[in-house]
Amino acid sequence: MDRKLVFAIAAFAALAAWPAIAGSYGIDLVSKIMVYAIFALSLELLVGTTGLVCFGQAAFFGIGAYAAVLLSSQGDVPSLLWLLPACVLAAAAYALAVGALSLRTKGVYFIMVTLAFAQMAYYVVHDTPLGGGTDGIYLNVKPVLGTLLDLDRPLVLYGFTLGCLVAVFGFLALLLRSPFGRALAGIRVNEQRMRATGFSTYPYKLAAFTLSGGIAGLAGFLFAIKDGFVNPELLSWHLSGAVLIMIILGGLGHLRGALIGAFAFALLQEFFKSEAVFGAFAKHWHLGLGLTIIASVALLPKGLVGVPGQLRERLVGRLMGARRGNEPEPEVRHELV
Repeated sequence: MDRKLVFAIAAFAALAAWPAIAGSYGIDLVSKIMVYAIFALSLELLVGTTGLVCFGQAAFFGIGAYAAVLLSSQGDVPSLLWLLPACVLAAAAYALAVGALSLRTKGVYFIMVTLAFAQMAYYVVHDTPLGGGTDGIYLNVKPVLGTLLDLDRPLVLYGFTLGCLVAVFGFLALLLRSPFGRALAGIRVNEQRMRATGFSTYPYKLAAFTLSGGIAGLAGFLFAIKDGFVNPELLSWHLSGAVLIMIILGGLGHLRGALIGAFAFALLQEFFKSEAVFGAFAKHWHLGLGLTIIASVALLPKGLVGVPGQLRERLVGRLMGARRGNEPEPEVRHELV
């Protein structure tokens, strides 16, 4: 069996069993991390698969979150059947508009244009009554699916979030193995060669950008339902930078790297924030987290997903060195010419 498949099955099985041994805090923490894992998978589709470094991914995340609150009436209980697709479509629609314009640029210009569009969305919810300004908006009524699914219950929300994570991971795994996914990989490796072979790369990149925005909107929807509150910081460039760090930390070019990076980043945050471990220094947790990430990038160029390969290479190198040390030196013969 493929090692990647074994990892995915083991990881999702562990997440499914987690509520049986964890308390309320542990369930809430892992629920939040799974939301960030979905968010990281959305950016992995752009950066790791297509080679498009987007610095405005938080805009789609925040739009999905705000749509969940704004579309939920304060009186009636919204149905999950229409609210979830509406939030995903709202984020995907903005991603389609942003991608249609920003994908006409390349390199650092593409990064800056996506950042500019994200900041535009940020200031819309920050400076207008639509998003409640800096105070944000509370979600008073959480969606349900008849009597089958009530997302106001933590265990039900945990299971639903896990189901969404499994669905997104499986969907992207199948997508990357399809001709569409192989075309995206070709664009990442050499876009000019793809064009020379007859591919029009712009529609592929726009489709990937839109799909990525929709998945980020799904993560934003789940975040709003879990916390019951949204504010403009969900669309800030800080969050875009954080999710980019997640996929780099986990390992670019691997779906499982996005999962590992999201969990590693969130757990490192919790570790450095712990007053039980660091005492008064815990208020400076950004410093410890930053130094750890710098060390990880320097020592693990392929991310955490590449650690087993690095260990194998070092082990094989030591074995080969030991074997060469035990072998007798070859006899050197000097001949007169």
